[in-house]
Amino acid sequence: MKIISGNSNHDLSKEISDYTKIKLSEATITKFSDKEIFVEIHENVRGEDVFIIQSTSFPANDNLMELLVTIDALRRGSASRITAVLPYFGYARQDRKTGPRTPISAKMVANLITTAGANRVLTMDLHAGQIQGFFDIPLDNLYAQPLFTKDIIDNNRSENLVFVSPDVGGVMRARSFAKKLDADLAIIDKRRDAPGVSAAMNVIGNVDGKKCIIIDDLVDSGGTICNAAKALKDKGATEVYGYCSHGVYSGKALENIQSSMLEEMVCTNSIKPTFEIPKNMKFLSVAPLFGEAIMRINNETSISSLFD
Repeated sequence: MKIISGNSNHDLSKEISDYTKIKLSEATITKFSDKEIFVEIHENVRGEDVFIIQSTSFPANDNLMELLVTIDALRRGSASRITAVLPYFGYARQDRKTGPRTPISAKMVANLITTAGANRVLTMDLHAGQIQGFFDIPLDNLYAQPLFTKDIIDNNRSENLVFVSPDVGGVMRARSFAKKLDADLAIIDKRRDAPGVSAAMNVIGNVDGKKCIIIDDLVDSGGTICNAAKALKDKGATEVYGYCSHGVYSGKALENIQSSMLEEMVCTNSIKPTFEIPKNMKFLSVAPLFGEAIMRINNETSISSLFD
């Protein structure tokens, strides 16, 4: 087995390497002066089971192209199996047509990864479950839930608790957490007037005098989760915490979160933070989760049992 790191999140790749006790393979992934991606693998990969770790986060197009070119280099180097490890799968929000003459970019990216030569994909908390069906190769979708439930219990947040979905689309995710910790469930009725702009309208469920945890798959500008926190406090919630799998944190996200009614914003390191982490924000490492999944894929053993 060999593990190769792209440039999107080298710190996470190193943590995964430490967990698996497999040294990262030597590779050059750089750009020519005109910004073309160039990749050279400095180790023999013939017949090897190779894992490429690369989140397609900002800059999404550069990181995606790095992934595709690296897959092609490995395919031409006769690797026996190539697994694209995407802690964060970019373009996942474009999983359906939202209007006339709009793309389904998540499907297009799936086609690109498959055509480049990947034999398998390993990712975490896809924005929409149906994206698994966009791939014609096996895909394993991991979940950050065990990390979050442990953090909730360790920080004594499991008493008098309500899990909150910030929109109707996330109800199944929030319900899963509520079932796991025997907590109540609430839903934010949200109206989105434009991409990246949201307004929390109503709270469905009782949150008065309760501790609330908002569960989402990703936070981008922070508008949704910050508006949801305000709506919950207005309805009598005593404390509000945010948990998300992928901290995109673009635009004024940090400013929005710091000035919000959230006690703490917790996410994973699937996307490398490029800023000084404020006091009310925390990152949990997914390295053990991905490291264990990589070893199980290599050994052809069950991954789903990780979440039993």
